[in-house]
Amino acid sequence: MSKDFAEVIELIRKEDPRYESGAYFFVRQALDFTLRRLKSGKRQRSGSHVSGGELLEGIKDFAIEQYGPMAKTLFDTWRVTTCEDFGRIVFHLVDFGVLGKTENDSEEDFRECYTFEEAFEYPFLPPSRLKVIEAENLDTDETETSDDPDETADQESEG
Repeated sequence: MSKDFAEVIELIRKEDPRYESGAYFFVRQALDFTLRRLKSGKRQRSGSHVSGGELLEGIKDFAIEQYGPMAKTLFDTWRVTTCEDFGRIVFHLVDFGVLGKTENDSEEDFRECYTFEEAFEYPFLPPSRLKVIEAENLDTDETETSDDPDETADQESEG
C-alpha cells in the first residue's frame, strides 16, 4: 500500500494539526539537500542516514538559500518556531513510515541546536545592529555569572 507524500501529510495532520503542510514538504526537500551536500562533501558517505544535528544544519542552509531573510517569517506561518518543531515533524514522518531512523535517533537530537533568531535573522542584520546584540548578550552573560545574591550585592556596594 503506497501512499503519496501529500496523502501521508494529510493523515499526520489529522492526528496533529499543529504544523502546516508546507513544513513537511520543506523538511523533505531539506533532507534531500542535506544528503546531496553530505555525499558531495570531503567525507564520502556510503549510507543515507542523516543525524538530527546534520539535518538541522541542512535545514538552516537550505532555508537561507531558498528563502533568504524571509525564512523565519515562512516558518512562523507554518507554526515552526524552534528546532524541536523540526524534530517533531521528522518523527511524525518516521512514525508514518516515510523516513527511517536508527536506534540512536531521538527527538532529543533536535533540542536547542540554534535559535531561529540566530539562524534566520542575524545573517541579514546590518553589522551595526549585530554589534548591539552582541553587547547586549555580553551584558546578560555577565549578570548571569554570579549565582550568589550576596556576592552580587557586595559587588554592587563596592562599585
